[in-house]
Amino acid sequence: MDRYVIIMAGGRGERFWPLSREESPKQLLSLLGDRSFLQQCHDRVRNLVPDGNVLVVTNTRQRSGVMEQLPGLPAENIVAEPCGRDTCAAVTLGAALVRARSPRGVMAVLPADHLIGDVESFAGTLEDGFVLAEREEVIVTVGIEPTEPAIGYGYILRGAAHEGSFPRGTLFHHSERFVEKPDLPTAREYLQSGRHVWNAGMFLWSCDTIAGALRRHVPRMADALDRWSALSPAEVAPVLEREYPGLERISIDYALLEKAGNVVIATGNFPWDDLGTWTALARHLEADGEGNRVVGDLLPLDSGGNIVYDARSKRGTVGLVGVRDALVVLTDDAVLVADRGRAQEIKELVRLLAADERRRHLA
Repeated sequence: MDRYVIIMAGGRGERFWPLSREESPKQLLSLLGDRSFLQQCHDRVRNLVPDGNVLVVTNTRQRSGVMEQLPGLPAENIVAEPCGRDTCAAVTLGAALVRARSPRGVMAVLPADHLIGDVESFAGTLEDGFVLAEREEVIVTVGIEPTEPAIGYGYILRGAAHEGSFPRGTLFHHSERFVEKPDLPTAREYLQSGRHVWNAGMFLWSCDTIAGALRRHVPRMADALDRWSALSPAEVAPVLEREYPGLERISIDYALLEKAGNVVIATGNFPWDDLGTWTALARHLEADGEGNRVVGDLLPLDSGGNIVYDARSKRGTVGLVGVRDALVVLTDDAVLVADRGRAQEIKELVRLLAADERRRHLA
């Protein structure tokens, strides 16, 4: 009963515009299958911890959507950030929620919007991570064996093996270095070395471990952890409303993981994708003879390598003539047409929408 799962579900998924919006972001959408990414994340951990020990950190605009999709969770387990302050603040908040319930608690921190195959292997990695985090004062991070020289992911350099036996046989290594998203030649070197893993952004640690690490590296966050963990559920929202805007905006990687000397990597041998863009999603759609990947009804003429996603409530036919390597997304109130190689820039388009009073409702 001292094991918890914190699901991080506060992102906006801007690169999935026009389907992803501020109040209905990527993690709340059913882009692949009939379950949203948030629901799939919850499904994967239901056999690891009871629902009473699953906590969701989201934001005020999305809290009602999270509650609607996860009706089995207690309302006080779904906590909203009043404003975005990046992942260090969200992790600190999650740790405070756990410590308020169990000072001896151990927690897994998981993004809501990842795609994971082989759920049994994934659960085994988390089970062994819980065991290690309970035994030792270590920060456990999950690393994925790379299958290609991807430039969209961060990497971690594995060091010496971390000794110990674990029920599910997970291999652990000490972390030597966190590496930012590399260029293609460097990513190829990482793949060939066999020593680098993708940084999956999944962590396990005990209340004492995360509190100590924050105290050493981000003392203001440690102070916030102390204050918030003393709150009753009814006190959380008003205190966050008052204190959150003043917190530093910084990621947990920069604030803590790149500095801490007690990071241990759990090697995850399960299919994984963080689905950051439409092009990443397209990898999970079947291609036609011309390399088009489609959700909806596409009629192509001399057109190939395109991604077409028709999310309109009343779908029609999308015709393409002489179009190559394009991204086309249709909703009831917006259409996106882009070069698929520039899918990362959709985030900039959303910022333009948010700054335009006439179109702000579309952001």
